[in-house]
Amino acid sequence: MTALSLDRRTRRTLLVGALCTGLAAGLAGCGADDPDAGTNGVGKLDPAKIQSRTVEAARGADTVHVAGTVVSGGRTYKLDMRLKGDGGSGSVTTGGSTFRLLRVGEHLYLKANADFWTHSDDAKGGGGDGAAAEKLDDKYVKVPTGDAAYKRLSTFTDKGVLLDGLLTLHGTLNKGDHGSSGGTRTIQLTGDEGAGGTLDVSLEGTAYPMRLERAGGAGTLQLTDWGHDFTLTEPKSTDTVDYGRALPAS
Repeated sequence: MTALSLDRRTRRTLLVGALCTGLAAGLAGCGADDPDAGTNGVGKLDPAKIQSRTVEAARGADTVHVAGTVVSGGRTYKLDMRLKGDGGSGSVTTGGSTFRLLRVGEHLYLKANADFWTHSDDAKGGGGDGAAAEKLDDKYVKVPTGDAAYKRLSTFTDKGVLLDGLLTLHGTLNKGDHGSSGGTRTIQLTGDEGAGGTLDVSLEGTAYPMRLERAGGAGTLQLTDWGHDFTLTEPKSTDTVDYGRALPAS
């Protein structure tokens, strides 16, 4: 065997060895990837700090879009609301009926079709009729601030009140799995291992809450469009009707 062929064999052996070593190191590196690499770092915090950070982020945001279901008082509400500090707008569905809510400052309006008004408690009691319901059809009805319905309905349009009530996890806090919500990487927080609710927190940018599963199967909500501004405008007088008395209790 010549010295030249031996030198070539040596070089080939060294090259193969280097490739194998590099491949092994690469595979080992893949297995040891940090799931929080390239994130906002929230996933490395303890559960209490994650919750504190996400609640602070939610309170500090000017706007949010809340969509999903809430179970309260034995009733299921389907929400699709855009909220900001001085009001909100969107739709609420419950008991087979859908109505729209609009709040601008302290002025709260409800819009629904004739069927909604015809089947209200007031109409069932004989106080309403088809003709009256037709006048209210697809019109904004201003809810008096002193009406019992005002407080209940305005809750759906109040960003601070609604989020404070929804973002509470019950029991012992723990970190769950890394995942994603709407294409955004998240870390999950759980209360009592999920029995007290679960909350997916964004690992990208600001640590906003992204998805909430409420305790006891009390609904699931998606929280998106944080900080995306929108305009709230009082309805035109031609689109508004005075109900003339207290709204139906239902």
